[in-house]
Amino acid sequence: MIETERLVLRPYRPILAARIADGAPRDPRWADGFPGDGEQLAARMFLQAGAPAGPWVPYTVELRATGQVVGGAGFHGPPDRAGTVEIGYGLVPGARGHGYATEAALALVEFAAHLGARCVVAELAHDNPPSANVLRRAGFTQTAPLCWARPLT
Repeated sequence: MIETERLVLRPYRPILAARIADGAPRDPRWADGFPGDGEQLAARMFLQAGAPAGPWVPYTVELRATGQVVGGAGFHGPPDRAGTVEIGYGLVPGARGHGYATEAALALVEFAAHLGARCVVAELAHDNPPSANVLRRAGFTQTAPLCWARPLT
């Protein structure tokens, strides 16, 4: 679990990932719109990888004050041989514009640094100015049209 001032990021576990992958039945703690396509894809990939234990997994993004799950954020797997790890994130529409995505991305970067990663990267699926702004605020620089990186050393 990763905690920030306003968020709790909880790692996927097999049962939760299966529920997210299926998209139903809805949990009363899930905000409208959760899980989205990105969370369902992350859950399927997590399960296809054998539901690995450890820190390099997807996480739900939960509002600390209410316990409501408003999105997902996490790692696309462990760091490669060079120490580079990829992150992703997504929030339900009602949770956007409050700084939660930036807070979650920064938490992932700090966590990766603490665990010894040397660089964190993120790739946008399409031209998405709000998501690019999240990455800028989290200290990333654009390295290619849809690719971003933040060295940690």
